[in-house]
Amino acid sequence: MTPIIRAIDLVKRYPLPDDKSRTFAAVDGVSFEIFEREIYGILGPNGAGKTTTLEMLEGLNDIDGGSAFVDGIDVAKDPYSVKKIIGVQLQESEYFDKLNLIELLDLFGALYRRDIDAMELLGKVHLTEKAKARPANLSGGQKQRFSIACALVNAPKILFLDEPTTGLDPQAKRRLWDLVTELNDAGMTIVLTTHNMEEAEFLCGRIAIMDHGRLVAEDTPQSLIMKHAPEPPEAPLHGNIEDVFLALTGHALRD
Repeated sequence: MTPIIRAIDLVKRYPLPDDKSRTFAAVDGVSFEIFEREIYGILGPNGAGKTTTLEMLEGLNDIDGGSAFVDGIDVAKDPYSVKKIIGVQLQESEYFDKLNLIELLDLFGALYRRDIDAMELLGKVHLTEKAKARPANLSGGQKQRFSIACALVNAPKILFLDEPTTGLDPQAKRRLWDLVTELNDAGMTIVLTTHNMEEAEFLCGRIAIMDHGRLVAEDTPQSLIMKHAPEPPEAPLHGNIEDVFLALTGHALRD
């Protein structure tokens, strides 16, 4: 099977805060492949390089070393073509506060030069009843679902989600999980970063765990559990993905 995304020895360096003449590797030689129609999760503590890795794949951040290919397109050579086939939902989004949801989607459609059906997009994210509302009047979960609607304007083959459920209550979190599953069932490849171990285990067919800019493990959730956390204390069968995360990184998890 040919991967739809290939990351090969990706490197991203930034100046050290206290010594601009020196650099550190925020992403340090990361390689992986993601297949079409897969939900692929990237986990890691704050500062592990998850978001930076996504930004390089999306063509939003320069690649300092290695290479990345999205649907056969070399990201470094042709980031514009990559942007035409991906959707990106960011951790935080700002909108024109005078426009309602339909008007905003129509605006994004015009920017992509696409004739869209705003109500159909809102229906996909279960927000038709909020069509005339402004983003400021949405709940946290509704804002996250609307940001996904915006990412779907260009009918992407691949959807990138950066910590999509951070700060959401359990009900809103579950609704967003259902939405991600629906989009994937319809044929969309989805790449997400998360701090939520239950989320990764529920949604992802495969998981990559990053720490200090490097990939420290990659496999299916069940295989990672059986390899790294088969017998946690007071568990009758085996641990879970959070136990794997702690075993590999030593970091306590904080939402």
